[in-house]
Amino acid sequence: MTLLEMSALYTESAVALRRRIGELRQEARELKDEEGRRLLRRRITELTPLLQETRELAALTAHYYDRSYHRHERYTL
Repeated sequence: MTLLEMSALYTESAVALRRRIGELRQEARELKDEEGRRLLRRRITELTPLLQETRELAALTAHYYDRSYHRHERYTL
């Protein structure tokens, strides 16, 4: 598997995560139970860093060999 192929998979994962976060937000708005809303907000909070990391890795793997691309310092050795 090439890095470009990995980038496409990371992008697909980011889309799925974003969709799920949107679904959870919608459920939280419609839910009348405060405890249920709290649990949904907690799950959203847990998924948000995963979404950010997935987006960063998609960009990194897509441009890894581009000389002009400034790599994210979080993923630089």
